[in-house]
Amino acid sequence: MKVLATMLLSLWLAPCCFAQPQAPNPEADRNDLSNFDSYVRSKSFTEAYEPWEALRERNPKYHLSIYTSGEKILEYKVDNSSGAEKKAFLEDLLGLYDQRVDLFASKTKIGDILSKKAQVMYDFNEDLGVSDNAIFEAFNKAYKTDAATFTNPKALYTFYKIVVRMYDSGEKSAEDLFTIYDEISEKIEEEVKSYTKLVNKYVPQDDTEAVELSSKEARMVRSYNSYLRGYDQISMGMDKDLGDRANCDNLIPLYTKNYEANKNDGLWLQRAMNRMGTKGCTEDPLFIQIVEQKNSLEPNADTAYYLGILKDKEGASSEALVYYNQAVELETDDYAKAKILFKIATNFKGKRSYGNARAYYRKALQFNPSMGKAYLAIAQMYASSANDCGDDNFSKRAVYWLAAAEARKAGRVDSNMSSAASQTAANYEAKAPQRSEIFSSGRDGEVIKIGCWIGSSVTVPSL
Repeated sequence: MKVLATMLLSLWLAPCCFAQPQAPNPEADRNDLSNFDSYVRSKSFTEAYEPWEALRERNPKYHLSIYTSGEKILEYKVDNSSGAEKKAFLEDLLGLYDQRVDLFASKTKIGDILSKKAQVMYDFNEDLGVSDNAIFEAFNKAYKTDAATFTNPKALYTFYKIVVRMYDSGEKSAEDLFTIYDEISEKIEEEVKSYTKLVNKYVPQDDTEAVELSSKEARMVRSYNSYLRGYDQISMGMDKDLGDRANCDNLIPLYTKNYEANKNDGLWLQRAMNRMGTKGCTEDPLFIQIVEQKNSLEPNADTAYYLGILKDKEGASSEALVYYNQAVELETDDYAKAKILFKIATNFKGKRSYGNARAYYRKALQFNPSMGKAYLAIAQMYASSANDCGDDNFSKRAVYWLAAAEARKAGRVDSNMSSAASQTAANYEAKAPQRSEIFSSGRDGEVIKIGCWIGSSVTVPSL
């Protein structure tokens, strides 16, 4: 009876002791939304906080702005607070991300939002007191839930950095590290391919002139190139961070141990082949075994390319070239085809087979017109051949005008390379005959034919 009396008393007291659902108040909802939205647009975040908080508590499903503007409001609060108050705002921001995913999933890029949450946990891990593993799990959830919208370069790099840190502390294995590296690298490659194809729509077909873009098109191209620049920077950062953690001494024992269990897994073979190839482990018998196994299981452009590399190392250059060309034929994607052609060209360049190298660089440009590094490579080969491809001192140095012209093309097709291309062209022009030499030679306006493998001509600048 005593227990029953207690229960009845609790039920009787319930209306006064527990929060009740608030009655709909459309007018208050509209007013609070209008007020905090106006304050956010004028960057008056302190004033925006109260009406925003009231609407979020009263009707969290009312409008997406509760979350888009709320993120800005709470970020401001975090930046302008400290101690326990800062931690409370940070926790509220993390909750806001989760709440948006729960209530507005159809209007949310979930991978992007969850990666933002993970980035906040990383940036403020001391304030929040979260572990590296909690941060990793947050990033991993974002990636596994919606990799398609997990595209922010900074977040992708942070995801990788936390794994490196956990590997160094013994919390992640070498296999964990390489798997995450490969997954993020593949994601970056996917994004780079996508943005490169967008940029290529606005690259001049005639490399002697720039394309006239509308203001809208110019903004779009700047945005695309900004992303490409970001992905390039984090790719370099990832490779630097990986460093000796993925040298041949570490890779070979790991892949040897795991080979039998994975020899019928095409993805594992592909990643192992690429990693060993990138790190220069191509002399090891395991690399040959992996390439041959991948080729027997799932032959593709990459296996054909690496078979060409192996034939090259055997000194069978003609057989190697057959495999290289097969790699190009097997690849159907223009961006990937250009990458293979560039690698083939660079292999020829390393052997000082400059004529073949230029031919393959130019083929690469046909499939990826914004590949400025191909023009720079051609320019470098011209400059390296100056002493070999002229009849006299003047004509030998005239080769540098050709080199400078190729370097300038790199900046025209790839704005991210404009500074490097400009500096390279200026360096080559400084090595070409100067105005006083042109005047004293009396050769201004003359067309000079450049022999050897270059097989081109250059016009001496008119004074």
